[in-house]
Amino acid sequence: MKHATKAILSGATILVALAASACGDGPRDVERIEAEGRIDARFAVGAAAFLKYCALCHAADATGYAADHAPSLVSTTFLESASDEYLARGIREGRPGTAMAPYAKARGGPLDDDEVLAIIAFLRDRGPARIRLPAKAVLGNVASGEALFAASCQRCHGTRTERGNAVHLANTALLSAASDAYLRYAIVHGRPSTPMPAFHGALGEDQIDDVVAMLRSWAVPPEPARQAPPELPPLGEVVINPGGKNAEFTLREGRFVPIDDVKRAIEAKKRVVIIDARATSDWLVMHIPGSISVPYYGFARLDALPKDSTWITAYCACPHHASGVVVDELRKRGFTHTAVLDEGILEWKKRGYPTVSEPVLPDAGAGAIPAPALRLPGLPPR
Repeated sequence: MKHATKAILSGATILVALAASACGDGPRDVERIEAEGRIDARFAVGAAAFLKYCALCHAADATGYAADHAPSLVSTTFLESASDEYLARGIREGRPGTAMAPYAKARGGPLDDDEVLAIIAFLRDRGPARIRLPAKAVLGNVASGEALFAASCQRCHGTRTERGNAVHLANTALLSAASDAYLRYAIVHGRPSTPMPAFHGALGEDQIDDVVAMLRSWAVPPEPARQAPPELPPLGEVVINPGGKNAEFTLREGRFVPIDDVKRAIEAKKRVVIIDARATSDWLVMHIPGSISVPYYGFARLDALPKDSTWITAYCACPHHASGVVVDELRKRGFTHTAVLDEGILEWKKRGYPTVSEPVLPDAGAGAIPAPALRLPGLPPR
């Protein structure tokens, strides 16, 4: 199992410096870079935040596919057609049902609005200027679009209910944020440097409209945004079945424990610790009963864990990357009985195994978290 982020940033020397700063004297490195005139501080903030929170799945150079089929964020056609509002909503609200968590602090994530905007500024610096897309809705034949989608798109994007290896286009949050013109542009022009081809010429204009109309027919109103607690949830009881005997696991490749083994251990009242390595926002929405939130980007809570022969299992949705980061850290700290939940929480849920969610306060307004004005000082509107 490789570590989560790529070691090489495709020649982006500034990111190499920022990656080093994330492990050492970050502020001084940013000041040095700024003094040399290489990069503005706001882009440095965005690059550092991207490396800490996003590179795990989207790769350190933002080209994607480091984990869970997370897409490229620097494909030219993506950056030129995605609005700042679209990017901000993706970061803030995530993609429910996937490994992409909500990262807004208001949803239980780690990022404030300034950091979200800084990440957007960093991504904009990686690609072309944005183009203006038409605002009108695309009109097409849904039935025709269904047949075309099944023939040309389904093998990568999956069906309405089942994910494929590419972006799941039926995702409620995606369809809520994406305009018809954005969807159409992606189909027409594809995503260069990714497996997504351009369908201009392969499909007629009316056929492309039909596919867009079909995708739009999948849209349903998103869940109302919910306000998360201002602090990390309390740890509570760290060990599941604290009075029981220690669980006994046999690991695959010395690292992975099957879902069924963990479920059986819990049912048998065996002593075990289960860590949710995702962003806390995802833990709030759904987690394995008794699991504790220890996000892959912050390890302070590991000090509260028993350093004995109790098995500590970490899970995520990737299904191995975020949990692998936490397990690596545990082993570095001398914990001897550690494992990655092999199939991840999405498979746990798919098998009908129990999950719970934490109550959160309703947001002041219905719908998505409102975005602030998406303009950074000194930057033109995009």
